[in-house]
Amino acid sequence: MTRNGPRDSALLADQERWVKWRGVIRRTTLREQLADALREEILAGRLEPNEELTVREIAEQYGVSATPVREALLDLSAQGLLVVAQHRGFRIRRFSLTDFRHMVEARTLVGEGVLRRGPGLELPGGAPQAFTSIRRRAGIARQAARAGELDILIGYDLRFWRELTALLGNPYIGDFLDRLRIQCWAFAVPRLRREADLRGRLWHGYLELTDAVERQDAADAGQLLSGLRVHALQLATELVDGEPENP
Repeated sequence: MTRNGPRDSALLADQERWVKWRGVIRRTTLREQLADALREEILAGRLEPNEELTVREIAEQYGVSATPVREALLDLSAQGLLVVAQHRGFRIRRFSLTDFRHMVEARTLVGEGVLRRGPGLELPGGAPQAFTSIRRRAGIARQAARAGELDILIGYDLRFWRELTALLGNPYIGDFLDRLRIQCWAFAVPRLRREADLRGRLWHGYLELTDAVERQDAADAGQLLSGLRVHALQLATELVDGEPENP
């Protein structure tokens, strides 16, 4: 029989810590993957507003344990996409027109605050290299918007704005705006999918905004963002026409 010395004991302790750490990483990854999958289901319209979700049903559907499912659902609740239904699990949040107007107002206030930095958009060093990817996202998003291809548009719209706001170098602003955009899409998707033809009805000024930001032209960028705000509110009003505010 061998006796473990101090070195062996230290090595064993390190191995135990690694196993525990690796387990945490796996659980976190699964939790994030589940949250991402459910978020995509909501934005694709496959999970509809007011639809109820339970931990057991989701766990069985994805073949996982209840713990990461519960964590993922709580994350989506914190992001405003789900509502905790007492004694019944969770429910897909139904956003009203008033909710949407408040989200657009918050988004506008942050955007105006960025533009008030000065006549130029002072971007962090090295930002020009990022415009190759941003422009590619912008081109596909514009094409999808003009064609009314909602499934393609949503993904590229979110990626476009994430990369664009990342140029500010402030992750708190980026996270806040990303959450608002996801909520805005959650409001719009179930209503847009009721429309027979979306061609020509969706905002498509992605490339123009990219050009303005790349030129660091705050005036042009401000006009484009103002146009986006007006368009979003007008379209939202059309989409809820005749719809009760609180069904």
